[in-house]
Amino acid sequence: MPGNKYNGSPNVPTSRVGRLLRERELRKSSKASHSNEVTDNNKIDSLGASYVEQYLEGALSARASGEGWERPDGRPIRQRLLVVANRLPVSAIRRGEEVWQLEISAGGLVSALLGVKEFEARWIGWAGVNVPDEAGQRALTKALAEKRCIPVFLDEDIVHQYYNGYCNNILWPLFHYLGLPQEDRLATTRSFQSQFAAYKKANEMFADVVNQNYEEGDVVWCHDYHLMFLPKCLKEHNSKMKVGWFLHTPFPSSEIHRTLPSRSELLHAVLAADLVGFHTYDYARHFVSACTRILGLEGTPEGVEDQGRLTRVAAFPIGIDSDRFIRALELPDVQKHIRALKETFSGRKVMLGVDRLDMIKGIPQKILAFEKFLEENASWRDKVVLLQIAVPTRTDVPEYQKLTSQVHEIVGRINGRFGTLTAVPIHHLDRSLDFQGLCALYAVTDVALVTSLRDGMNLVSYEFVACQDEKKGVLILSEFAGAAQSLGAGAILVNPWNITEVAASIDQALNMSAEEREKRHRHNFAHVTTHTAQEWAETFVSELNDTVVEAQLRIRQVPPPLPVNDAIEHYLQSNNRLLILGFNATLTESVDTPGRRGGDQIREMDLKLHPDLKEPLTALCNDPKTTVVVLSGSGRRVLDENFGEYNNMWLAAENGMFLRFTKGQWMTTMPEHLNMEWVDSVKHVFEYFTERTPRSHFDPRETSLVWNYKYADLEFGKLQARDMLQHLWTGPISNASVDVVQGSRSVEVRAVGVTKGAAIDRILGEIVHSKFISTPIDYVLCIGHFLGKDEDVYTFFEPELPSDTIGISRTKVTDALKPPGERRLPLKLQASKSGGSKRPVPNAEKKTSNNHICGGSGRRPSPEKISWNVLDLKGANYFSCAVGRSRTKARYLLGSSEEVVTFLKELAGSSFPPQPN
Repeated sequence: MPGNKYNGSPNVPTSRVGRLLRERELRKSSKASHSNEVTDNNKIDSLGASYVEQYLEGALSARASGEGWERPDGRPIRQRLLVVANRLPVSAIRRGEEVWQLEISAGGLVSALLGVKEFEARWIGWAGVNVPDEAGQRALTKALAEKRCIPVFLDEDIVHQYYNGYCNNILWPLFHYLGLPQEDRLATTRSFQSQFAAYKKANEMFADVVNQNYEEGDVVWCHDYHLMFLPKCLKEHNSKMKVGWFLHTPFPSSEIHRTLPSRSELLHAVLAADLVGFHTYDYARHFVSACTRILGLEGTPEGVEDQGRLTRVAAFPIGIDSDRFIRALELPDVQKHIRALKETFSGRKVMLGVDRLDMIKGIPQKILAFEKFLEENASWRDKVVLLQIAVPTRTDVPEYQKLTSQVHEIVGRINGRFGTLTAVPIHHLDRSLDFQGLCALYAVTDVALVTSLRDGMNLVSYEFVACQDEKKGVLILSEFAGAAQSLGAGAILVNPWNITEVAASIDQALNMSAEEREKRHRHNFAHVTTHTAQEWAETFVSELNDTVVEAQLRIRQVPPPLPVNDAIEHYLQSNNRLLILGFNATLTESVDTPGRRGGDQIREMDLKLHPDLKEPLTALCNDPKTTVVVLSGSGRRVLDENFGEYNNMWLAAENGMFLRFTKGQWMTTMPEHLNMEWVDSVKHVFEYFTERTPRSHFDPRETSLVWNYKYADLEFGKLQARDMLQHLWTGPISNASVDVVQGSRSVEVRAVGVTKGAAIDRILGEIVHSKFISTPIDYVLCIGHFLGKDEDVYTFFEPELPSDTIGISRTKVTDALKPPGERRLPLKLQASKSGGSKRPVPNAEKKTSNNHICGGSGRRPSPEKISWNVLDLKGANYFSCAVGRSRTKARYLLGSSEEVVTFLKELAGSSFPPQPN
């Protein structure tokens, strides 16, 4: 299959890092082998829009070189890459009914993919123009096809609400820490809702175009905050599609993101992607934190895990095409520009700022810091000049108009204060420069000043470094720009809000020795020339390909969904059935609240049986061929409240330590030697940490203690749990015979050997002794949301496991009389195996010493009189099923308690079909 680098290759490493290292070496060797193919690059104008145009027109078309053929190493020549962004790298201008003029825009994204020969890129996006008629759409589609572009046609209302509204008015300010617009009118709230609806609609329109052009093996790369819903739309259409999503802005902390009304929907939509990328580790960490704190999902070092599906989250710092800038400096026109600039600013140090005129770029802060420097360093006033290029943007927005006026006012004041008739300290331009002029300006600059208040990356710093190999100027860089993590070692990092600090950094930069400038520049230049935009794109797509491979390996380890029809069919064909059902998160009502981490804490602490289960459970309990056991970690009172009204049901509380038939009394199955002296000391520790951890709660049981911090602050809860465990191990339980069971957000201390699997042996012994089972069990259904330590209940009944791997005593019987295909070591269980005498407990508050056996009467027979094969279980008749846990020893999965309810309804309905009236 095209694009699958791993098919049929026996030498592929099995680890993810090993595969990525191998892929990196292959890319390097591929580049070396192609180095002679680009010797004519200098003959091409590769520095402006014409370079982009040649790239988009497919000067090195994959189809011309035989797309789909493989190299001798088995790797495909080219893999198709569908790059999906809000805007195409071209703008369309209509010149007639079916005549279009296309203007190339060499933006950052298209520049990043220039020269990437590993992939054949196709661009999908909006052309920046409304085309309501079909004839115009056909003509534009045809024209764009020549540029390897595919248009998405958005009408004016969608563009206004999706792009100008939700993207630029809500997401962009929020992601840059500017906050949401204040809702001072009801109409504003309604506009939020309509804008979000338009945002989803636009993303669906993008998805429709991707689906129409997708071919098997393609990689789909979605870009930026405009398309956060796109991964979900694509995966719903084709779950096998390789989808990556990359954010080019900062991602805010979870405390900022949680203010967004649609926070959860957007996070879930992005998590549908296979790989989610950010410029820096900080942004990736914020995203994972938002998923854990807002959605309640599990954050891992690899990414975010939801129901066993892992979305990989990683940092991929973008770069520039450094060779393009380095080669530009050698062009005659650029050299001419350089000479002119040197002559103009002869005898003065040149400081440079190149920014969009935007409130996040910190232009006022930069100019005020320069003013403070001039105030404090009078000797520099006629020896330094600041050139500020401020590219206008969103000129129709009042906030931007106000910013422009503010900047002009500050510049005029400083020039009037420190300037002369022949020279001014600040040269301010409200326009952009062409590529060659910009390169010349970078080359003559002594100090570059980047003071972004919040910036996803800021590639101006990279461009400056690439053009400074001769002069070796100094870079002053805001610590709030993403580039600070990459260029921080060679730059002078500043807090742009601290005017005094920035002014001092200007003084340090202007007076820096040549030796220090050389060291700083050498470090940053090496980074800029090796971490290029091409390397960024290749690394992201390579990791995306491997993430899909890793996911396929992971899926093989995840059990399949419960085969409902098979389970019901075998149930009906069997003669003696045993149903073991968990309670919490299995038979309970869901307490999850949409759009919020976790659910209702009060409802979860007061566990209630799902109301839709009353009829099916009653029907199953009344079936003489079926024995129902509810096996829970909860206490006896909880089970009594929820199941006391049912007849013919067995209740096993506290992991099987207490047992009763619903018509009888509670008894304990605890071994007599069980030491519980540790309870009081551990209880004091749990109470202490409950007081110190808001929204945590402590569940004292008779044979175990549980501390739960599901609803506490996640990071604080983990720290408290770690602190608690350290204290427990060094103090109260250092010499106690206990097990510490750690759930995802809980800590439980219980006596050694207390597990649901260990209790099953004793529970079955009691059921047999009470004569509720008189023939061998030939069908077992075990469903639950159990902790890992309790999953031995699944393996206890597993016919296909050898008995010595189970870890629970099961008396072997001879199977000489059984047919060969049925020799699965059926359980021979004796009443004496329980490990201790049965001490009946009449209620949950007080234990007594009478010898009444629940559900039966008279004296218990001796063990040898009830020794027989309790289980006659074939593999096809055993259905173990975990609820909401993909990492499990169970054979099958059900997603939630709602699915359990649906299944039990079907099971009961098949046994007792409704009678016709």
